[in-house]
Amino acid sequence: MAFTLPPLPYDVAALEPYLTKENIELHYLKHHNAYVVNLNKLLEGKPEANKTLEEIILSSDGGVFNNAAQIWNHTFYWNSMKPKGGGEPSGALAAAITKDFGSLAKFKEEFTAAASTQFGSGWAWLVVDGGKLKVTKTSNADLPLKYKQTPLLTIDVWEHAYYPSFKNLRPKYIETFLASLANWDFAAENLSKAK
Repeated sequence: MAFTLPPLPYDVAALEPYLTKENIELHYLKHHNAYVVNLNKLLEGKPEANKTLEEIILSSDGGVFNNAAQIWNHTFYWNSMKPKGGGEPSGALAAAITKDFGSLAKFKEEFTAAASTQFGSGWAWLVVDGGKLKVTKTSNADLPLKYKQTPLLTIDVWEHAYYPSFKNLRPKYIETFLASLANWDFAAENLSKAK
């Protein structure tokens, strides 16, 4: 069963002016799609081709892991954003953030630090780990699933994720993600499944 590029949850221009149409097209149609094409080539004629993406991620390494995990990570990232996003979470998610971080401001501080200090390519995540919300970061294709953590929200800090719109200003991209793009509804939905 060949993998296909999952559809974007919005139009390629929907996150403007924060992430440009050009930025999303490059990231989604070139980078994300390349992982799908590469994974299908690597799995062609092999029994693993019949596994789910998650099963492949948890049972592989090397190129197969990298491509499978990057398909998963990117799909999760697109859903972690929405047009007219950002602002503040509400309900159970807001309560959990306050309980586990002390305040939304403290969470944003930790998330920003993780995303800013991830050396080279990688991701910053809001996860549930052992029943508590935590901020974590992973390099390259690595992801919370490998550590039995439940991801709620992620930001991609590979340079191709933000360079077309923000050039080398990673801190501005992170600030914009939290203020104007973060999809708190998606994070809340993930939290409800984690319990």
